Amino acid sequence: MAKPDKNGKKRLLGFEKPLLELYDKLEKLKALSGSGSLDMDEEIRLMEKRIEAARQEIFAGLDPIQIVQVARFIERPNVREYAGLIFDDFIELHGDRNFADDPALLTGLARLDGRSVAVIGHQKGHTTKENLAHNHAMANPEGYRKALRVMRLAERYGKPVISFIDTPGAYPGLGAEERGQAEAIAKNLREMAELTVPFISVITGEGGSGGALGIGMGNRVLMMEFSIYSVISPEGCASILFRDAARAGDAAVAMKITAKDLLGLKVIDEIIKEPVGGAHNDPPLAAKNIKAALLRHLAPLLSLSQRELIADRYNKYRKMGIYNEGR
Repeated sequence: MAKPDKNGKKRLLGFEKPLLELYDKLEKLKALSGSGSLDMDEEIRLMEKRIEAARQEIFAGLDPIQIVQVARFIERPNVREYAGLIFDDFIELHGDRNFADDPALLTGLARLDGRSVAVIGHQKGHTTKENLAHNHAMANPEGYRKALRVMRLAERYGKPVISFIDTPGAYPGLGAEERGQAEAIAKNLREMAELTVPFISVITGEGGSGGALGIGMGNRVLMMEFSIYSVISPEGCASILFRDAARAGDAAVAMKITAKDLLGLKVIDEIIKEPVGGAHNDPPLAAKNIKAALLRHLAPLLSLSQRELIADRYNKYRKMGIYNEGR
């Protein structure tokens, strides 16, 4: 469940404000029950059901910019939490053996249903301090080189690669550019295209631009129900197209960045269902759904030869997009 804020109040997204009154009533019922003067168990149960029904109604009708808010919500589970819930025996691997260890990307080895796999993912935090420590999941070149090192290690020992994508984009700082940010991402794209092991990518929150693609060229690309995937943020797009960042909602609609849109465009292969109210409301259930999807998509890939895996990946990306030639 989502954690309370520093004042003890449940953290809610802006469009969830209709739930505040219901939560206040629930807390009052619990206080009365806790005092021992009244038995409020039945009333508490009914109020919890009412809150669940209200949340389900709200989330069933989200527009694209509201889905953006959910995808960015600070309480969404991050890759370290998913690694603990989905995999067994996770062992983190550090450093790119060239410059440094990038805390914006988590890499390591683990077991998925008994099978050894490599795990790579953007690492966000749940507080400002944690996000600063992980550079808001915006990786530097050494992060992408670390990811590539682990991919090559997986390839050497025949281990499938699982990547978790949740980033606004690659870090655009001066140091990153000096150390070859564009080259690092481009090299990863080339190397991922030729990986001889099964590769599955899961977009769990934000799938932003080249920062997402740098670890996201899987044989199968899956998206959480309330995640987004785009070449630019809605605010950035609105600033360029409309000269007004406040029109981010219009941009989000036009950009087709939601999981439903991208499944229709055949950019992704499956939408992973989230718990009512988003993954942050029930991380174990969200992780269970991801694990089931990973196992379902991994099984057929394991039967393919190395050449077939490369061909499968090549054909997937070659088929994307419809091109019209004007006269």
